[in-house]
Amino acid sequence: MKPIIETDSEFICDIQAPCFQMLSPEEVELVRASKTQVLFRKGDNLTKQGAYASYVLFIIKGLAKQYIEGDGTKNYNLRIIKPGEFVGLSAVFTKNTFNYSSVAITDCQVLLIENAVIEKVVKNNGMFGFTIIKRYCEQNANLFDTVRNIVYKQMNGRMADTLLYVDSFKTENEEVFQLLSRKDIADFAGISTESAVKLLKSFEKDDLIKLNEKDIQLLNKEALIQIGIRG
Repeated sequence: MKPIIETDSEFICDIQAPCFQMLSPEEVELVRASKTQVLFRKGDNLTKQGAYASYVLFIIKGLAKQYIEGDGTKNYNLRIIKPGEFVGLSAVFTKNTFNYSSVAITDCQVLLIENAVIEKVVKNNGMFGFTIIKRYCEQNANLFDTVRNIVYKQMNGRMADTLLYVDSFKTENEEVFQLLSRKDIADFAGISTESAVKLLKSFEKDDLIKLNEKDIQLLNKEALIQIGIRG
């Protein structure tokens, strides 16, 4: 993790992000005064499950993965976090700890904004508050879909959904599959790494995907969608 100041060549004029455009000049200055811009290197933890959270993170550039830590080495990947998203909003409105861990899968430039400032702006600015609520509800809807898949779908359906989900991030990074290990893929599908490898080979044999070392190319998305629907 490396702090970035405005004179650094890596600095991004982040406060111009769309979600901040609805702030008043006074609120913009409040956010400016409370923020720190940080560069997280690939593999750095952005948040740690159970750790004290005094700030909210706003992703300016890069991709990260959000996951729940289980017993031992077992994790469950919840989602990929892309630019323009907040991380740790729950710490503002509930207990002051992170509910999940997140790690950079590329280098990430991130804003750290004090919880108290986000809370104050949400209370005073209805449109900004509406945007925060909307984002939070979208994340919750994604979590409910994740739980539904784990409870009701078989391994084939989970793997098909995982491949389609990860593939949707190719607009952000064409090499997104190469950023993830087979264990990462397995943790998104909620299955063992061994089962994930077997399923990927089976999908390749059926001409649904093409495997090239860590990269995965989807050859028949419609068939994968149907596998996901059937579960």
